[in-house]
Amino acid sequence: IDFDLILEHIKELNSLVGEGSSQVEQTARGARLRRAEPLPVTLYRDGITVGHHGAFRPYQHPATQQCLQDIVDGYFPSELQPRYPDGV
Repeated sequence: IDFDLILEHIKELNSLVGEGSSQVEQTARGARLRRAEPLPVTLYRDGITVGHHGAFRPYQHPATQQCLQDIVDGYFPSELQPRYPDGV
């Protein structure tokens, strides 16, 4: 596993979505600025977790391999699409 390559691509994806920027959120009394909630990806020596309470997934698992391949290819992981249809 090339951790440096994965981290580089995660940083690129974060910059595409404007990491740290705020969005306007409508409220009953007007609007307010809201920061997007980050989705943490934690890399371990033998696997990953995705999300705040994500289960540990070993690198040998096909879904983990697909997730990392999506990132290395410059895409957001396809597994996130059903949970975050408007992006993450």
